[in-house]
Amino acid sequence: MTITRAGALPDDTYDVAVVGAGVVGCAIARELARYRLRVALVEAADDVGTGTSKANTAILHTGFDATPGTLEARLVREGQPLLARYAAEVGIPVDPIGALVVAWDDEQVAALDGVRRRAEDNGYRDTRMVPLDELRRREPNLGPTALGALDVPGEGIVCTWTTTLAFATQAVENGADLHLGAQVVGVHAVDPHRLVTTRGPLSARYLINAAGLYSDVVDDLVGRTGLTITPRRGQLIVFDKFARPLINHILLPVPSAHTKGVLVAPTVYGNVLLGPTAEDLDDKTDTASSRTGLNYLRDKGKVILPRLLDEEVTAVYAGLRAHPGRGDYRIEVDAARRYALVGGIRSTGLTSAMAVARHVVGELADAGLDPGRFRPLRELHMPNIGEVCARPYQQDDLIAADPEYGTIVCHCERVTRGEIRDALGSPIPPVRVDGLRRRTRALAGRCQGFYCGATVRALLDGSKP
Repeated sequence: MTITRAGALPDDTYDVAVVGAGVVGCAIARELARYRLRVALVEAADDVGTGTSKANTAILHTGFDATPGTLEARLVREGQPLLARYAAEVGIPVDPIGALVVAWDDEQVAALDGVRRRAEDNGYRDTRMVPLDELRRREPNLGPTALGALDVPGEGIVCTWTTTLAFATQAVENGADLHLGAQVVGVHAVDPHRLVTTRGPLSARYLINAAGLYSDVVDDLVGRTGLTITPRRGQLIVFDKFARPLINHILLPVPSAHTKGVLVAPTVYGNVLLGPTAEDLDDKTDTASSRTGLNYLRDKGKVILPRLLDEEVTAVYAGLRAHPGRGDYRIEVDAARRYALVGGIRSTGLTSAMAVARHVVGELADAGLDPGRFRPLRELHMPNIGEVCARPYQQDDLIAADPEYGTIVCHCERVTRGEIRDALGSPIPPVRVDGLRRRTRALAGRCQGFYCGATVRALLDGSKP
């Protein structure tokens, strides 16, 4: 196991190099770590999960509304139980809260039966029409123009930050090398691939492109054409925890051909999300929020959950989803090039990641990769940063054994000095405040670090406040 953020890369040849340490790339590296392969996980940023994977609605999908017969539909359907079991094993926060697809006009009411039939075509048969009187009992704060809903009890919410970090941690603890700050700018030869990175060259017999928004760029470097990734911006508003009692389910819109639409959903941290927008851009770095986008969300929120707009806003953020120009994942294995493209993995990639990883490794084995003997992965337990289980500050026995877990640093999110210490000493420690926030929730509360920011930064820098 090696984790590097600077300096020259190893000069020997890996069996497989995975480009991109988002949730899908980390899941693939973890799956490869089950075998006696030398694996490199190569990431342009200085941490894992810094792109699309850190900024989404964190829905654990059933795949009920996917396009039947697509690869995406199959992998989401297979990935959901895999991630649910894995989350229980390693301590990723999950809340199987269920969802309601709400109709707001007669046309949408008529469309609900089509959504139900699509769910059945996708193998999900637990949906049920919800009449208006029942809908009002289950969601008393819903807007007055709601006309009915479809119940999807299998939908849930999950911690996207912990999921990506868990995959990466288990990969490196089982022998994979993680090379951060190594943007791939060139690919030469085939056997082995010679990757040109901003930290020097790296060689690998097989190459897996899981570069998310930049998977089309890496695909071009390999010498292929035909893939274009359009960044689709999704802006979201995060409401304070006082808004949480307003909602009992994930509230979904009737989906359109262009987007799943604007939803209202709780988070595993106790907040409420409103969003996302769906804006196709040219700039793959434009994660700014806009007045137009936020006003659009507020207008939607007034219809869905009017009282939500009276609550305090904790934060706004925007994420970029990789839109492939067609309605399916682009997973292609080129045996001659010893290359796998894993592109166009949209917001459902959080749910499908483990199934995508199994699929890709299986396809590569069929194309000639000899993975060697299967071996079980070492057990892993992740720190809990969700509210579905007890946090350290709530555990008297933990505090008695180590008082640092009783010393709160971030009062908005109840983050303790012990949790920050553990994150800084973890197998993949953060180097920036954003990375520490994703591991602990420090600075993620309503004051956004106004009170605890100096202390948190001092701890990150290794000094005492």
